[in-house]
Amino acid sequence: MSDEKQAGRVTDGWIDLGPDDVGEGELRALEIDGRPVLLVRHAGELSALDDMCNHAGCLLSTGWIDAKKSSVVCPCHEIEFDLKTGKNITWPRLCEDQPCHAVRLEAGRALLRLGGE
Repeated sequence: MSDEKQAGRVTDGWIDLGPDDVGEGELRALEIDGRPVLLVRHAGELSALDDMCNHAGCLLSTGWIDAKKSSVVCPCHEIEFDLKTGKNITWPRLCEDQPCHAVRLEAGRALLRLGGE
């Protein structure tokens, strides 16, 4: 897993994160305009969520992936968030769903749009 990285240029609201080099199962911490973002590849697809868990502020990038549920597990209280939707699939009444961001690949580069599509 790489250290926290800064994002590059912005085009039409899409932020260039650099080469698409996120490995399968990797949880990569990014900082975009001061906002911690988690970029993860699971089952060959990239997903992006806010990195800071909205329950206790722990970094999801220090957690792990539950492959069967396609979720990221917060290391502090083991709350799981769906990688595609950010939905809290463990204890929905305990905390909100995790904000997600749109991510796409273009010419071998990963692009992200904060706040979704």
